[in-house]
Parts: sequence; C-alpha cells; structure tokens
Amino acid sequence: MNISLVIPAYNEAESLPELVSWIARVMAEHAFSYEIIFIDDGSTDNTWWTVAQLHETNAAVKGIQFRRNYGKSAALYAGFEAAQGNVVITLDADLQDSPDEIPELYRMITREGYDLVSGWKKKRHDPKGKTLPSRFFNATVRRMTGIRLHDFNCGLKAYKKKVVKSIEVYGEMHRYIPVLAKQAGFKRIGEKAVQHQARKFGTSKYGWERMIKGYLDLLTVLFMTRFGKSPMYFFGGSGTVMFLIGGAIAVYIIARKLFLQAQGLPVRSVADQPLFFLALVMAVVGVQLFIAGFLGELIGRQSADRNRYLIDDKIDLDTIKISE
Repeated sequence: MNISLVIPAYNEAESLPELVSWIARVMAEHAFSYEIIFIDDGSTDNTWWTVAQLHETNAAVKGIQFRRNYGKSAALYAGFEAAQGNVVITLDADLQDSPDEIPELYRMITREGYDLVSGWKKKRHDPKGKTLPSRFFNATVRRMTGIRLHDFNCGLKAYKKKVVKSIEVYGEMHRYIPVLAKQAGFKRIGEKAVQHQARKFGTSKYGWERMIKGYLDLLTVLFMTRFGKSPMYFFGGSGTVMFLIGGAIAVYIIARKLFLQAQGLPVRSVADQPLFFLALVMAVVGVQLFIAGFLGELIGRQSADRNRYLIDDKIDLDTIKISE
C-alpha cells in the first residue's frame, strides 16, 4: 500500500463526506493505493455514524472510535499503530488542509529521501489572535530545538512508515513530532509550503490554554530527549552543584567566625546568620536531587525496553545485500 492517511476528528461530521470525496479524487488521479483512517476522538455529534456510512461506499475508509475525548496526540498514536502504508500522511478533518498536497508530500518522502516532511501554512486563514501567538511559539521551538521549521503544529505532515512506528506520541506531544523523530535518529526533516483553507464548517477546537500547555510540553520533550535515558546527568549534576555551593558557603561562614575569634573581634553565632540557613537548604536540596537522579537510573535500568530503540535501529550483516 502506498499511503495511509491518518485523520483525527472531533465533531467534524459535516466536513467528512467532502474530505473523503476530495481525497478519493486525488488518489485516483495519481493511481495511489491508500487507506483513510479516521480516529473519532470522543465526538458528541454524528462523526462516528458518518465514518460508518463512508465506509459503506468506500472500502478504503476505516475508523477507530474513542469512548471519550483523549486529545490529538492519542488519536495520532492510535492511527500510527493501525497504519499499513509505506508513507503515512496526517491531516486535519476540518478541510483546512488540502488533499491536493498529498502527491508532492509523497514524492518528497519516496524520491527525495526525507524521513519526515512538515507542512508550512505560509498564508493562514486564521484570526490574528491565533496566528501571532503561533509565530512566537514556533520561533521559540526553533531556537530551543535547532530544527528549522516554520510551523511545528501544522496538521499536514508526511512520514516514512518506520518513523511513526518508532516514536510514541502522548499527552500533547503532537506539536513536537519532528523533535521526537530527530531524537529517534530520523534527521532528514523537510518542509513544504502548503495551501491553507478557510474553515468551512464548525469552529476551532483550540483556545488560549493550548499556549500554556504547549510551553509546558516543550520543557517536557526537551528534558525527555536530552535526559530521558540518563536522568542522573540532570538531577545528579544539579544536586552535586547545589550541594557543593551550600557546603562552600558553610565553610566560609565557619572559617570567618574562627578568623574573627582569633583576632579578638566580636562574632555572631553561626546559627544566627541567614546565610547559614541558605547553605543548609542548598545542601539538603542538592542531596534530594542526587537521590532523585539515582532512583531514576534504578527505575530506568529495570525497564524492559530501555535499549529497544537500539535493537529496532540496528542493521544485521545478513540483511545487507552486497552487489558484485
């Protein structure tokens, strides 16, 4: 199968028939074999009934239903698990992502060798209250991750099958799939300017709270990609520095007291000095951080899949075909 289309849907019953018709036309024009996997993310309208009706008229349409709303990341994860195509393409169900972009995305993956191609909504049909925070957010992510994409949150993306089978998308991490892919060793990440359609049905499902969640998730993904396999590097290193600083302050206070006593000058009790309590707090927190890192390492070493990414990514000599 050439292409798997993974499409999360939440209360998008009105747009699905037109979307499927559009996709079918594009696929027929380019003779692609394909499947459309809709993930009904706990919709309260007729989304699931509509998916069932579309399946009756188009066997390529498949569906997964959640009993309640779990969010886009969970929907993508379920879709990625079910996808069978050599190229997996995601798009939103609200008709704002154009299926006409699919052939070029497919070509960039299969012909140009990209592991992942992210869409860039260069000209957006969204209000300023949505576009301005998005630009600031994308600039921050570019700065902190080093991945030069203009639009991390664009729903229109294309992946090699191995990419979606190698990453785990959870929480609100769908915004950072390029970061997760890069951490998993897929470094050929491209970008394509795509057409962005004005919303035809319904209303946007995103509000200002997604900005707060976005930055919290950014901190999470940066920590997990840099220290997820070795938490001692972060907690142990931070704890050691704090403990040493606290110890140095305590030594300074005691040495200063002894010096003043030797000179016959008035001195304050060590316990009467606020700096002593600061040193004590830093030493205690430093020990706690070190212990947290140590416990993280113990838990990590008990994990059955700690080195699974190495096993999945290795190449055996027997699998290499040597041409004479």
